[in-house]
Amino acid sequence: MKVIGGYFELADIEQANNFPHKNGILLNTGRNALEYILSSITDVKLIYLPYFTCEVVLEPIKRLNIPYRFYHINPRLEIADSINLQKDEYIIVNNYFGIKDLYIRSLYARFKERIIVDCAQAFYFPIVTGLKAFYSTRKYVGVADGGICYLGNEVGDDIMMYEEEQTVLHSDHLIIRKLQGAEAGFKNFQANEKALDYLPIRRMSSITKEILLNIDYDKIKVRRISNWNVLNKALSDTNQLQTPLVSDFECPMVYPYVVENGLKVRQKLIKEKVFVAKYWPNVDEWLGDDALETWMANNLLPLPIDQRYGKEDMERIINIIKTI
Repeated sequence: MKVIGGYFELADIEQANNFPHKNGILLNTGRNALEYILSSITDVKLIYLPYFTCEVVLEPIKRLNIPYRFYHINPRLEIADSINLQKDEYIIVNNYFGIKDLYIRSLYARFKERIIVDCAQAFYFPIVTGLKAFYSTRKYVGVADGGICYLGNEVGDDIMMYEEEQTVLHSDHLIIRKLQGAEAGFKNFQANEKALDYLPIRRMSSITKEILLNIDYDKIKVRRISNWNVLNKALSDTNQLQTPLVSDFECPMVYPYVVENGLKVRQKLIKEKVFVAKYWPNVDEWLGDDALETWMANNLLPLPIDQRYGKEDMERIINIIKTI
């Protein structure tokens, strides 16, 4: 049975010339891209960030000893709390699943230079002049590492002062999946993900950079949006998350499908070799069982729509869900 979803295999090189972040600062991980942004700001007295986020975002904040405060989101994946930033306070806002582009632009108009956009799930979100943002390459294509950042109007250190990341140390899962399949390389993938924890800031490896510069991103975008449309047409009536129109965002990471019996649906999908991640286990620990964010973490199913799959695969996902 064909596996759908899960970690990527090594990306195909297609000699394209449409890398969307040619003007970005290329570093080794998304979290270190955030650290580079924060280090470029003269004085940060407080950072607001959502409860509904990956715990690795705290790594650079804690490493720089910056005080932080969490805020809640609503069912539309938007800020629920009343936040009025004071002098030298900043807010991190997530472009969840790459589908909140319009909302992010409205927040930039409100918070100006004091917003930092977490685009770890929104690789295609086009940077706006003056906006601070950080990206992760591994969520969209098959590379071992890679983070990208934009400093807005800040000035950072010369990145040549940093060593280059050694991709070879955590890339074997990419090749194993390509040659032997997802399950064969899963333990390697887990180990390599763990190896990225608490790394110092480094320049993006030359291998990763070379791969990224030669991927056909236009082709990927067309496939992802096509797959999104297939799932959305079949599942939107039962999806408790109101998703935006495809014209409102550049390119989605996954199709976020929210249902009351998310655990049961997740288990069924995984049993049928459709791997869906859980975003994010740490939310349960931070908030307990009664919070909206915990409910979302348990019942939001990020259905795979990436460039490895087509209409037939999407119909297989739909059929599994419809039979539950």
